Order: sequence, then C-alpha cells, then structure tokens
Amino acid sequence: MPASPFACLLFGRAEFHESEEYLAFQFKLLAIVLVSGALFTALFLLGEFSRINPLSGSPHLYSMSAFTAAALILWGLLRGHKERFLWIAWSYECACLLEYVSALAFVPQDELRVLWFFTNIPGVYILLGQRAGAAITTLSVVGLAFGNASLSAPYSPNGLATLIVALVYQGVFFHIYGNRSLSYFARMRASHEKLHHMATHDTLTGVMNARAYYSACEQMILLGRRHGTPFSVLFVDLDHFKSVNDMHGHAAGDAVLKAVAGALRTSIRTSDALGRVGGEEFSIFLPDTDLLGALQLAETIRRGIEQLMPVIESGPLRISASIGVAECSDRGQSMQEIQRQADAAMYAAKQQGRNRVSTLSPQKSVVEPAGAIAL
Repeated sequence: MPASPFACLLFGRAEFHESEEYLAFQFKLLAIVLVSGALFTALFLLGEFSRINPLSGSPHLYSMSAFTAAALILWGLLRGHKERFLWIAWSYECACLLEYVSALAFVPQDELRVLWFFTNIPGVYILLGQRAGAAITTLSVVGLAFGNASLSAPYSPNGLATLIVALVYQGVFFHIYGNRSLSYFARMRASHEKLHHMATHDTLTGVMNARAYYSACEQMILLGRRHGTPFSVLFVDLDHFKSVNDMHGHAAGDAVLKAVAGALRTSIRTSDALGRVGGEEFSIFLPDTDLLGALQLAETIRRGIEQLMPVIESGPLRISASIGVAECSDRGQSMQEIQRQADAAMYAAKQQGRNRVSTLSPQKSVVEPAGAIAL
C-alpha cells in the first residue's frame, strides 16, 4: 500500500525490510518526537512573546530557540535515511538533557519543570534500548541529587527524595516492561517466520514449494528485465522414481527426495531459486545466467545426482535425473512459458534415454561433456 503524502512528508521514503519491523516503528516514533518536540517548545516561545507564560530575561529562551532549531534540523536529516537513526536519536537525547538542565537552572518560577526528566525516560527506553534507558535514568538521578543544592530555588529534602524515588521507580518499571515487550516481540517474530517458512517451503525437502517458487521467479524476472541480464531455468525430474516407491517403499522415496534436494541446494548460488514443483520434479531459476552457463550447471547437477547414492533400508541406491534447460529468448516471456520450454526439454532428455541434459533453446556455442548434453 503506497504511503500517504503526509507520511512521505513526515518520514520521507525510507524502506524497511520485513525483518526491520521494530526499527521501522522506532524510526517513525523518532520522527514524530522530533517534530512534536520542536512544536511544543515553540509553544513555550509563543507563550513568552504573547506574555501568557513570560520568561523575560531568562537565558532559557535562547536554549529553547536552539532546541527547536536542532530538533527540526535532526528531523530533516532523519527523513528517508534509516541508517542515520541511531546517531540522530542520541543527538536528540543529548539536546533534550541540555534543554531540561537549562529549564532546571534558569526557570526557578516553574516548580514542575523537573517533570521533563520523567517524560524523557520512556522515550529513551523505546528509542535507544534498555542499557541507554538505565544509563539516562542513573544520570538523571545523580544529577538531581548532587545538583539540587546549586539551584537558585532548590527542592526541599522531602521533595528531592520523592523525585529521586519516583525516577528510580519509573526507570525500573520501564526496564522490566521493555525487557518483557522485546521478548514478546522476538517470540512473535520467530513464530511469524516459522509460519511463513511453513507456508512457503515444502515440508519434506525444505526447498520452496511451487507457489512460493513461482512468485520468487516472477520477481527475479522483473529485476532481470530492468537490468537487461539473461536468466535461465532448469527442470529436474528424477528417473524411474515411481519404481523406487513401488520396490522400496515411500520411506525410501522420501529419503531420495531429501538427498536430491540437499544436493541441489549445495550446487546453486544463494541468488538462485530452487523449488519442488511436483512429486519428483524440481525447478531452478538462474538469474544472470545464459544458456551456456545453465547447461554447464545442469551437467554438474546431473553428475552429482548420479553419484549421490542415497542410503535406504536395503542399502545404497543408484539414482539419476533428466534435466531440461531453457533460456529466456523473449523479454516478454512469462515464467510459465519459460518453464514449459524447460519441461519440454526435460521430456526430450527422457526420450533420448534419460540421465542426461537437454535444451530446446536456440543453439549457441556450447562445449558438450561427452554423451551428457543433448541439443
């Protein structure tokens, strides 16, 4: 769903990966805090100019003006740049502490100015984490305890004791709450990832299921067209797999499929996509790979499967696979069309005796391993 114009204005066009959900929350919260901090401080300045809340002659006026400008500058630097989040959050926290100390020192007529230290602590725990929250809480407590005597209108011993106890209580509360919240968030994230994996991967072999595989392929095709790079598809079908189930049982068939899936995973790059698209059928999408590269990889895979010899109850079992190869020859081709070409090439390999690599794509300068590749 596209962001609204207001959201683009406030946050910029920062993009977050699905795994950065909490960072996205912190980023947006910081942007809101920066803008609201500047606006509310500007209201105090307006109160001075309108004489509703006069601070005549107080150096704190300069502090508030500087704080307002700093908050707006930091917001401008943050918009659209998630990588700047941490140092901007710390910069704003330092500016806040200076602003609160300035109010404490130069606005003695405001007895409630100490409340800003209380409002600060929750934001630190949320934006900067538990260690930072504990450090700022400790700094606030120590600063008030030893700095109170230097104030022009210091708090009474009873009032100071109440302030310090309340600050410690709030810090402990948010430390425990933050710890439990982050723990809950981590469990929810792990549960979501587990459910997502179950929904997108084949439970037996661990590779992508057909739906997730074809969806990933369509995305990679769009990326390949954008960059003008070639891409190819391998269609791998195990030979005589039905006889494995009939002669040795389905447990043996499952063991073969797991072994083959493992061999396929170790043969491809992390940028490639591998899916189980049928009972004994696997498909491999190879971005940035032309026909020659795809044929060479297919032959490597064919030999690897031939040498695999998975161990079943009756002993090692020799297996083989027929592999069809197709390269995208038309930039308008869909994944289904390319897959059909690879499927047809695989059937050609079956008809030519199985345990071989075949392609129906236009011939190129291909070095053929002896007896392995059929064009």
